[in-house]
Amino acid sequence: MSETTGVVSAEIERVGEELRSRQRFLLTAHEGPDGDALGSLLGMHHLLTQLGKDSVMFLAAKEFPLPIEYRFLPLEEVFHEPPADMADRTVVFLDCGNIDRMPVDFLTDGGNFTINIDHHHDNTRFGDVNLVDVDASCTAEIVYDLSLLLGATITREMAAALYVGLITDTGKFMYENTNAHTHRVAAELIDAGVDVDDTYRRLYEHVPLEKLRLIARALESIQRHCDNRLIVSYITAADYEATGAGEEMTEGVIDHLRSIDGAKVAAVVRDLGNRGRAARKVSLRSSEGDVDVSAIARKRGGGGHKRAAGFSTDLEFDDLVEFLAAEVVAQLGS
Repeated sequence: MSETTGVVSAEIERVGEELRSRQRFLLTAHEGPDGDALGSLLGMHHLLTQLGKDSVMFLAAKEFPLPIEYRFLPLEEVFHEPPADMADRTVVFLDCGNIDRMPVDFLTDGGNFTINIDHHHDNTRFGDVNLVDVDASCTAEIVYDLSLLLGATITREMAAALYVGLITDTGKFMYENTNAHTHRVAAELIDAGVDVDDTYRRLYEHVPLEKLRLIARALESIQRHCDNRLIVSYITAADYEATGAGEEMTEGVIDHLRSIDGAKVAAVVRDLGNRGRAARKVSLRSSEGDVDVSAIARKRGGGGHKRAAGFSTDLEFDDLVEFLAAEVVAQLGS
């Protein structure tokens, strides 16, 4: 069990009681799910199934295809529509900082008892019961702690899912959210059967040529603002067409920007295409932690971590850059 505060200890005990006493669950995560969202989703599904519960996973059809990196995850059983007995199910939100990050009417209309499990510092505690541990490196780590509390066996399948959440949300154990407990959890998951080499290769080394071409175009479009402290790249619809890449292939592009010498904030802006959503998606990273990018994202209806956040917008690119630059200057000073 992680070294939790009294408040978090009480929260995890309460969530444990709810999971024990209830029988039917629907699990979901935030839109545009990353490795932690998907790993936590799968890990919790395995946990509840092992406990004899009726568990289904839900992600909207628009989330597929998933980014290349995550397509090896066994998500064939994910529902894209509400099950017929939805009214009888408890909804468990995983890795979802606020209810607006899962904009699906049947999940946000308040008709179901909800459990909110997350580690984002700006979580709005929208659930009927909330387990928000901001000291956890990732939501997958919290699911691991819940598994121990409930006396579950960490199976190979559960461990593999949770390890994906662990390795991706800690930046391969390089981000500041990595701590001693994170490494202890990683060791336990490896002992449970995680193939470290295979997981790493599937996440980071199965790169299609189209994605490399997209990365090249993204790097060619780099702009520097705020005395080189803000680095911005814009991936347009024309870039996708020219490279043959899909929108899901933008995963990881921002890591190249955040590594530029002198960068405080990296931003990747990308066109979303005609999906009935906002025109553009913005991903933000704070290279050294001097800027809280989640505060910037929240001003546009998004959210995330202090060092990794995002939002969707209809702003034109030039207006968007002006907004980002003003926010960076407001936090860093001129």
